[in-house]
Order: sequence, then structure tokens, then C-alpha cells
Amino acid sequence: MAFFLEVLTGGLLTGVLYSLVALGFVLIFKASGVFNFAQGAMVLFAALFFVGFIDLGVPVVLSAILTIAVMILLAYLIERLVLSHLVNQEAISLFMATIGISYFLDGFGQTIWGSDIRRLDIGLPQDAFVFGASVLGDDIFVNELDVVAAVVAGALVAVLAVFFSKTKIGRALRAVADDHQAAMSVGIPLRSIWMIVWAVAGIVGLVAGIMWGAKLGVQFSLSLVALKALPVLILGGFTSVPGAIVGGLMIGAGEKLAEVYLGPVIGGAIEDWFAYMLAMIFLLFRPQGLFGEKIIERI
Repeated sequence: MAFFLEVLTGGLLTGVLYSLVALGFVLIFKASGVFNFAQGAMVLFAALFFVGFIDLGVPVVLSAILTIAVMILLAYLIERLVLSHLVNQEAISLFMATIGISYFLDGFGQTIWGSDIRRLDIGLPQDAFVFGASVLGDDIFVNELDVVAAVVAGALVAVLAVFFSKTKIGRALRAVADDHQAAMSVGIPLRSIWMIVWAVAGIVGLVAGIMWGAKLGVQFSLSLVALKALPVLILGGFTSVPGAIVGGLMIGAGEKLAEVYLGPVIGGAIEDWFAYMLAMIFLLFRPQGLFGEKIIERI
């Protein structure tokens, strides 16, 4: 029982890290109705600048502030140079634009900082601690970094949920996602809204990059973490901030348990495909996800 709970806990905490990446996708989708293929590249881009500033001798807090400024500038440039030319265009045009942005960020980041793996050590705890021994009579080891990530993700979800539901900008974001032209007709500044949401998604990407960078090192495979965010979004719903967390927990726990308990029976590497198989099942029976809004089109 203790081993099962240890695997389950580790999977849930890893799922929180997936959720951090998925949050950035949700933000962009809620503001434009388009899946942002570049979110994984934004996670890597932010992490590269953060660790790059630290390597140059800049204090950690100042490095974070400078990186946030870089991500805000990036959001401004994306809006000015790309998105502003695609207002009221087909969703596929915006999606293809995000693919181009993704490849540009990957290449530009490598041009500035190189392609070597960079160790990120900013004092986040890396050790495991014993949890639940007095209750179950056996040790359950939990990684401290995963616990910190869970706390940070929970705080982000709370802030973003309030932001979308209670603030004027949050309501404007939802209006823009429903209909660009209608939102503009009632005075909502579409270009400003897009810049704000891309900046916020960049800051969320920075948090995700710090957590994943501390866990794996800052390397270009970090952008591939975004591929795990897609099943998370399918399970939780593309428009739901809490759904990103729930979907991440389901994916993280499911793939760890499947790897440990089904791996010896049907073979290894279950973690590589389990999330996508679970997402396919959801697409068959509940394509809008657990928390997504059901789309009803009337003619």
C-alpha cells in the first residue's frame, strides 16, 4: 500500500508540472480560440533567458524581473508583427502563425544562448522527504521540488481563476475568444487584449520553465514537454484553468501507475503513449473535456 501511494503521489506531483505548461495554452485559447503551438517554445525561451542572466552574474530576483520584461517585450512584438495582421482571419491562419513563432523562438534562443544543457540551481529543494510513515508503518518518499511546484501551480490557478472571472480584462478576454469583430464593435481593444494575454502566458511559461529546468536542466528538450500538455488540455478542457490542473493530475498519476503496474505485463515505455491513448478515449466520449464548454452550433 505504501509503495502504491508513493507512486501515486509522485505521479500527481509530476502532473502538476504538466499543468503549469498547460496553463499557458489555456490562456491563449481563451483569448483567441486558437491552440498556441508556440507555448512549449515560450517555456524554453523564458527558461533560457532566466538561467542566462544568472550565469552572467545577475541575482536571481533581478534575473526573474528581467526575464518577465523580455516576455512582455516578446508579447508586444508578436502582437505587432504577427497577430495584428490576422484579425478576423480563419483560426487555421492563427494556428499556423503560432507554429512559425515556435520555430523562430527555438532558433533565436539557440542563437543567443547556445544549445548546451544548463544547470539551474536557485536554491529550490531537490531532496526527498518521508511522508506518512507513522500512518502506514512504511516510508513514502516525496520529492520536495514536486511539492514546491504543486504549491506554485495551485497559487497560479487561484490567481488566474479570479483574473478571468472577476476582472474587466478577464471578461474582455472571453468576449474576444467568442468573436473578434463583435468584441471590437463594443469597444474592446483587441490588440491590447492579445498583448496582455501573451504576456501573461509568457510569465506562466517562465514559472513552468524554472520548475522543469530545476528538475531536468534547461535544455531544448524542454519544448517537447508541451506535447504532454495536449492530452492534459483534452482531458481538462481547452477553456478551463482548473481543468488544466485536473487534467495534469490525471495524466501524471495515470502514466506513473500504468508504467509501474502494467509495464512488467505488456512492456515498458508506457509513459510515452499512455497520455495520448487516454486523450483519444476522452475525444470519443467527451471531446470538450471534463470542464470544457459544450459547443452547440445552431443554423
